[in-house]
Amino acid sequence: MAEFTLPKNSKLTKGNEYDISGGSKNVKTFFIYRWNPDDGNQPSIDKFTIDLDKCGPMVLDAIIYIKNEIDSSLTFRRSCREGICGSCAMNIDGTNTLACTKSIKSMRKDVKIYPLPHMKVKKDLVADMKKFYEQYSSIKPWLTSNTAPPSNKERLQSKEDREKLDGLYECILCACCSTSCPSYWWNGDKYLGPAALMQSYRWIADSRDDATDERLEELNDSFKLYRCHTIMNCAKTCPKGLNPAKAISEIKKLIVTKDV
Repeated sequence: MAEFTLPKNSKLTKGNEYDISGGSKNVKTFFIYRWNPDDGNQPSIDKFTIDLDKCGPMVLDAIIYIKNEIDSSLTFRRSCREGICGSCAMNIDGTNTLACTKSIKSMRKDVKIYPLPHMKVKKDLVADMKKFYEQYSSIKPWLTSNTAPPSNKERLQSKEDREKLDGLYECILCACCSTSCPSYWWNGDKYLGPAALMQSYRWIADSRDDATDERLEELNDSFKLYRCHTIMNCAKTCPKGLNPAKAISEIKKLIVTKDV
């Protein structure tokens, strides 16, 4: 008889419980994923009950409060606190989003916080982003031009051409979209994922870029591009309201018309 076991460090255990609400009526309980690669233990879920009157309105505020007042070992990324850097991307109540823009009041029940799904975990809420950034680098996210730059001025484009970049350049590379995509879960070693593909289209759509054919040729691959099955999780979860699936479909259309 075949026996199947879960991979190492995939069995969640009950963690510590902390209550510093102090009898306040304005309280919220947070269940937070914890894992320390150095102690050899299985991951656990710690329970924190806090007084919301003592922290800010966003989930990131609560996490910072917990780190400062309860457990200084709690590990997570954060930087701008304004939804610009993408550092605090995590899974909150089953949805990938930014902790700094997720309001605590928007969640009626206890809050469950995990690292971004289907990525290796460095520690606690910190996901390993190495592969994600390697894929981003592979699409050559910079302007490629066959002409020398004009002296003492920028490369100009019309307002109409500039508008074609709307909905693309705003991506903050938080990885919420890619880590919500089932195709990326199962083929993340070959499929570039929604974020990298949308950034590739950002340069394909740029009128100042002269490497369109080369970019399309590089993407014309059964795994790099065509693992996208338009599930639309990427568009649903994007904290910036962008639509990576649309950008991917535009790349596919350009490849088809290019070969006609």
